[in-house]
Amino acid sequence: MARNDFPAGLVLDAHKAQALREPVVEVPPPRYVALALDQGSGSEAEPVVPVGASVRLGTIVARPSDPFAAVLHAPVSGRVAAIEVRETAAAGGLGRCMVIENDGGDTRDEALQPCLDYAATPPDELIARLREAGIAGLGGAAFPTATKLATARERDARRLLLNGAECEPWICCDDALMRSSAGDVVLGAKILMHALAAESCVIAIEDDKPEAIAAVGTAARDLGASVTVTAIPAVYPQGAERQLVTTIFGDEVPARGLPADIGVTCQNVSTAAAVARWARTGEPCTSRVVTVTGSGVARPRNVLARIGTPLSALIEAAGGYRGEPLRLITGGNMTGRAAPSDELGLTKAMNCVLAATFADLDARLVAQELPCIRCGDCATVCPAALLPQQLHRAALAGDAAGLLRFGIWDCIDCGCCDFVCPSQIPLAWRFREARRDLRAQEAAAEKAAAARERFERRERRLQDAAAAEQCVLDAVRQQARANAGTPATPPTDRAE
Repeated sequence: MARNDFPAGLVLDAHKAQALREPVVEVPPPRYVALALDQGSGSEAEPVVPVGASVRLGTIVARPSDPFAAVLHAPVSGRVAAIEVRETAAAGGLGRCMVIENDGGDTRDEALQPCLDYAATPPDELIARLREAGIAGLGGAAFPTATKLATARERDARRLLLNGAECEPWICCDDALMRSSAGDVVLGAKILMHALAAESCVIAIEDDKPEAIAAVGTAARDLGASVTVTAIPAVYPQGAERQLVTTIFGDEVPARGLPADIGVTCQNVSTAAAVARWARTGEPCTSRVVTVTGSGVARPRNVLARIGTPLSALIEAAGGYRGEPLRLITGGNMTGRAAPSDELGLTKAMNCVLAATFADLDARLVAQELPCIRCGDCATVCPAALLPQQLHRAALAGDAAGLLRFGIWDCIDCGCCDFVCPSQIPLAWRFREARRDLRAQEAAAEKAAAARERFERRERRLQDAAAAEQCVLDAVRQQARANAGTPATPPTDRAE
């Protein structure tokens, strides 16, 4: 079934073997958790409990104000100590966080209920319950699973694709989870298929993960699941949603479109496992497996940790720092973000903490930027078949029309162009900034259009009111003229 139809890409050193030598270990609940209200989707949830309130494990503490954020639950029992701006892994490095002091009791919220009869639950109700459980994309986007499922149902997307590719170097939490919890991955696939009324399901795993392929295949047979486990070439960025759809189905997702537009729904294997845990136990999305790795930690490994756990606790679970890392990165070396410190909290979107030294970092991160020599290497490796050098020229010139013409919205932010650029140009970062500016321009244009429409409506309303008033005045004048032209009626003589 695998086609490998997406163009270009890179074959990179994996750097995963060391972290996979040991089984997943659970990190003890920390003394406090710092829950970022933006868990990585770009939208914040709004707190629904005040400072000072007591919460239990699994209590809903924040709800989204738009469909792009997920419900947030307390990962420990205790007291809400603060709601304040803190360092986070989100763009900009700062965001509102809810700080919860752990009372050490792990007292479970009584409202949490499993969904053992998921097959008898109507799909719309199942999706609503998944929304309340705060399940989000654990592959790195943290997009609410319920929103994606609802959109897929609206567009009749009946092909389910579970992403187990995990193509970026260093990150291996999905691999570790598939080895240890393959049954949950397959059960989650069955639940998601029911929610979608899906006709088929493919679990795609890169062929450099033989243990995971074998474990998931065995679980699928044991559970009698109608899923296909497919091995795909280990090429970066194979795990990108658009590229994976092309690899598996041979179809191309339209520009600025969604896989649902061509009948496909993509979910991460860790997300599927979280769905299964919720169905079995009622546990909402309050923890995740994360890779802690890099030459800057003593014992690279995968850990299971509560959402909001400080990164320093994750580093400690991996044996602590080895030397002084040059950079702490949340995510992989290709698409991750530099963390301002190790005190920010783990988020649903965070699949890796990379304590990187000079030996781990590509030269582009530490070398001086030079002028573009138009070698074309970036275009050769671009998996979206773009011309990064042309996009770069347009970005530097602030040429919005040029950016659109050369397909800025089709850029998947994979960093392949950065990796091969001999001039060390931060192309992916520049394209992110260009997209941000375009979004701001679009938002300003929409705001101006809305203001113009309001003004025009007001003008029409005033004109209609003036016309109505003029009609009344004309009618009064006409009546007055008519009355003036009518002779007065003479008085009637009466017999006294």
